[in-house]
Amino acid sequence: MTTSGRTQVAIVGAGPAGVLLSHLLAADGIESVVLETRSEEYVAGRIRAGILEQSTVDLLTEVGLGERLAREGDQHHGIYLQWPGERHHLDFVDLVGRSVWVYGQTEVQKDLVLAAHARQQQFVYEISDTALHDLESDRPWVTWTDADGVRHRLDADVVVGCDGSFGPSRGAVPDEVRRTWGRTYPYSWLGILADVAPSTDELIYAWHPDGFALHSMRSSTVSRFYLQVPNDTDLADWSDDRIWDGLAARLGHGLDGWELATGTITDRSVLPMRSFVQQPMRHGRLFLAGDAAHLVPPTGAKGLNLAVADVALLAPALAALLKGDPALADAYSDAALRRVWRCTHFSWWMTTMLHSNDDPFDRELQLSQLRWVASSRAGAAGLAENYAGLPIGF
Repeated sequence: MTTSGRTQVAIVGAGPAGVLLSHLLAADGIESVVLETRSEEYVAGRIRAGILEQSTVDLLTEVGLGERLAREGDQHHGIYLQWPGERHHLDFVDLVGRSVWVYGQTEVQKDLVLAAHARQQQFVYEISDTALHDLESDRPWVTWTDADGVRHRLDADVVVGCDGSFGPSRGAVPDEVRRTWGRTYPYSWLGILADVAPSTDELIYAWHPDGFALHSMRSSTVSRFYLQVPNDTDLADWSDDRIWDGLAARLGHGLDGWELATGTITDRSVLPMRSFVQQPMRHGRLFLAGDAAHLVPPTGAKGLNLAVADVALLAPALAALLKGDPALADAYSDAALRRVWRCTHFSWWMTTMLHSNDDPFDRELQLSQLRWVASSRAGAAGLAENYAGLPIGF
């Protein structure tokens, strides 16, 4: 048996990109249904990005989603760049007049879902065998199977793929149409969450011969750390003591009296490092946003912010398209990709500057680059402008 339904916009993926898009569309009177493979609890609990650009914060505030962010988020004016024996602060506000906020993706998701439930947004969770059909027509449709084995069909005017790199939307663009670019880096991140107050007021990005390290945070009592590790790393090989010892060495425990506080590790994972771009981000009545179209290594803190920028461009384009004006929709892919490639380059640049390898020539080049950024106002301003985020309409 197959059940049928209809909406204006079928959104595949209930992460921040998909739910924010539904919020923006609803504000313009556009109906949508959000489809998701995982459970609502799983999506809400995914530990991902923690840094919001100025433009992301401005947008969330403008659309009524910034109240808790303003109350509980932690505004940062810059970051620290470090290499053995030296630590330098880059003040983004002084350099470019923009800042960033520490506010985890899990918190953004909570705010989005709370607002979605308040407006009675329709979600369908825990589905399988999702497939997209007739995308080159003006009446595309989506099918899926629910947890009880019932097959469903949803007709729409537009389908939007916000379902990440493993969902069906990316592959629904025909091979003869799409072009892809990618890079897999020769290292990964071992990331941990720990119940310990941060040992720093702002993030520390540390180059070290043993590998990169990052000291981030999620709140005044929870810290987030990353260590550069080989791609084939087994978590079983990394005891708590080995993790803390590695972080202390790479983050400069003892540097000018600075000490790394330790605590109970509550979560750990290994994160591969990849760059990927697929274009176009539109095919017929299918539009892609977020990780469905692009991936960046997390060094530049761009993944979630890129997804927000995508849907900020896409929502008015879809509203206009459904009202008979296709101009913004026709321009969406090119407009989004300008920012995607800028952020892809910045993320690659930060990654290659900060992650060490065994080549002594490369190491000297990295240290030279770090010294230039830390000592040149022009170099520091370039990093600050990209890290704090360009305007969404860039």
